[in-house]
Amino acid sequence: MIPISSNIEGKQKRLTEIQGDLALHKFTLGGNWDYNRGSFDRALDNENKVWLRIPFQVTDGHLDSEQSESIAHIRFEQPYVLKHLYNEGNDPEASVRVVGAMFDQFQSPVNPDADIEQHWIERGTELMREVETTISF
Repeated sequence: MIPISSNIEGKQKRLTEIQGDLALHKFTLGGNWDYNRGSFDRALDNENKVWLRIPFQVTDGHLDSEQSESIAHIRFEQPYVLKHLYNEGNDPEASVRVVGAMFDQFQSPVNPDADIEQHWIERGTELMREVETTISF
């Protein structure tokens, strides 16, 4: 994980407003959110192993996948670039979960915080500068 300094750190905005702004830059709400924190993520490579992540805290309201119009307000934390390395293919030791209805066939990252090449750090920094110039607070 490589932190990137950004002037959006500490800024606050309504979640639904910022989602639209960040979608223009191909960011999506990361799947690891909970009711009081989350992140916007964007893959930097075609294999989806190198990511630019913009984490945030919920300052008012909460995130809820059941609400189409969340009233949550968020405060951005420091963005960073991260890299996940996976073994390719299905996991030979996959497990059955949730009453057998779901089958986990994919492996956990071999290294969830792998070394990141300089060109990905530069690309993440460049992308954050683009985001900073298009988002108003």
